[in-house]
Amino acid sequence: MPRQSITFTTPNDEWLNAQVSSREYNSKSEVINDLIRRARAEQEQIEYVRARLKRAEDSGFTDLSAEEIRQEVRNELGLNG
Repeated sequence: MPRQSITFTTPNDEWLNAQVSSREYNSKSEVINDLIRRARAEQEQIEYVRARLKRAEDSGFTDLSAEEIRQEVRNELGLNG
C-alpha cells in the first residue's frame, strides 16, 4: 500500500484520535480509509441518481406517482430492508 504523509488541523486530529481511542478503529489510517470508502460510495450514489434524473428527463412524462418513483429508486439502490 502506498504511504502518504498528511497534516490535520487540531480539531480533526483530536477527532481522529477519539475514533481510535473508542476502539472502533485500530489506527488513524483505518479511519481515513473508511471515510474515503464512504465518500466514494456516496459519490457513486450521487452519480447514479444524476444519471437516473437525466434518463428520466430525456424520457418525458410518466404515469407513476411520486411515491412509486421513490420506491423504485429505493429498490434499485437496495435501500429497502
